[in-house]
Amino acid sequence: MSKKTVKDIDLKGKKVLVRCDFNVPMDEDKNITDTTRIIAAIPTIKYLLENNCSIILCSHLGRPKGEFKPEFSLKPVAKELSKILGKEVVMAKDVIGEDAKAKAAALKPGEVMLLENVRYHREETDNDETFAKELASMAEVYVNDAFGAAHRAHASTAGVAKFLPAVSGFLIEKELQCLGEAVNNPERPFVAILGGAKVSDKIGVIDSLLEKVDTLLIGGGMAYTFFKAQGYEVGNSICELDKLDLAKEAMEKAKAKGVKLILPVDTKVGKEYKPDTESKTVPWTEIPADWEGFDIGEETIKMFSEEIKKAKTVIWNGPLGLFEFPQFSVGTNSIARLLATIDAKTIIGGGDSASAVKNAGLADKMTHISTGGGASLEFLEGKKLPGIECLLDK
Repeated sequence: MSKKTVKDIDLKGKKVLVRCDFNVPMDEDKNITDTTRIIAAIPTIKYLLENNCSIILCSHLGRPKGEFKPEFSLKPVAKELSKILGKEVVMAKDVIGEDAKAKAAALKPGEVMLLENVRYHREETDNDETFAKELASMAEVYVNDAFGAAHRAHASTAGVAKFLPAVSGFLIEKELQCLGEAVNNPERPFVAILGGAKVSDKIGVIDSLLEKVDTLLIGGGMAYTFFKAQGYEVGNSICELDKLDLAKEAMEKAKAKGVKLILPVDTKVGKEYKPDTESKTVPWTEIPADWEGFDIGEETIKMFSEEIKKAKTVIWNGPLGLFEFPQFSVGTNSIARLLATIDAKTIIGGGDSASAVKNAGLADKMTHISTGGGASLEFLEGKKLPGIECLLDK
């Protein structure tokens, strides 16, 4: 971690703008259904309170696309935060308007407020300098603790750092340490498991991991692009015909690097894309023309499990099947259960794989679950994240 954190500068009594990732799921009645991202921000907020700071929190929620849409209000988050912190979190009616500025100006040390959804302004995603300056004008220090948005060059994730001393919070520090150690200094054998629908989403990660891992296990929808690249029938399965060359190149690179790239040997196929569709397990070379692959089969689960049991470091990004439908969640859930039992460092790269692990009730059995799907992917790919790059160097 080469960037300064909240512990590296004097914050006592300062007014601090904190970018959090409060993009949380809610039900129709605006009840928060998963508080993971809110709880992840608490250590930084508590540290700032201990240092007698006045805290101005900001975040996005959903995609209001530059309009004030009440269904994307952060009010439920302010309510939940007040409950967790045991003190009132004052909610601003706007982001850089009169109400926000008046509340920020009146904020006393030890008090906390939350601005409205930063994406109510199109200038946020445009990383508009004037908007960033307005945000920054309310505070004396900027803390970025939104790892889930660190791969975005937005006004509240990167732009404000032009106008304020900028450091990371504890969540970003933890994410960079866990992901960084796993990728750059892994205990071996180092196994990566990649799933999800598309090769195009993961090709950069595959390329980067082939430089580092001992074994790469590929499942999920993108496995069918690899099958097709070898000339096999994939039926109606997800398949990116324009990415067949990339799949071939990845297999050739693995061979050249001495990395074991392992694809499924059997697959559970269904007639239609629906939860109760007729299904059967077939060898990967015998997918029927009018069926669709939705999960890895039992033989593949056994084969993947043998490789995972040998590992000392495992990174997993992307589900191994259509885990939202119970009959096609077997592969994903089996691997999640196995990871909960092995004596290895287990890093879950956010997104759907994090949801799968949480749904299985195994979150506390993993070494680290990333709070950012897209950000962790780009980090694994070796890309520079704008929300990290903008922070002060140690």
